[in-house]
Amino acid sequence: MDQFENLARNYSQAPWRKQLQTIALFLLIVVLIALVAGIYLNISARATAVGRDIQAMQADVKKFNREIEDLQSELARILSSSQMEARAESLGFIQVPTDEIVYLSVPGYVERPAIILAPTSERTVVRAIAMPPEYTESIFEWLARKAMDWYTILTEEQR
Repeated sequence: MDQFENLARNYSQAPWRKQLQTIALFLLIVVLIALVAGIYLNISARATAVGRDIQAMQADVKKFNREIEDLQSELARILSSSQMEARAESLGFIQVPTDEIVYLSVPGYVERPAIILAPTSERTVVRAIAMPPEYTESIFEWLARKAMDWYTILTEEQR
């Protein structure tokens, strides 16, 4: 047992060991701080890169929406009546007078119903469906009816 006490006393009396422990503890703290700072910087860099990617994708979406709108306006211009008439005339079509138009009747053809785009000026009256009498009873009426049923059952059992 004396050997262990002697070893512990010698170890505690060496001043360079205490200095070494202090330096090691300081270096451990510095390394931990550097590790946490590195992780923080890595996460911040990734978040920034993802943010830039999102901004680039949003810019692409805006660009594609502009292209779609440009194409829709070009299609509307091409399908306008003046453009269609000009193309028809360039292909050799002529406008037919209404008295020269011939309509053919096709057996089995069912005419499509007319499309109504605007609401009618007639007022439509919406009637509520009449409620069945079972659902017009209040809670108090129901309780009174149930109490009367129980009363009649009890009085019949007592007879």
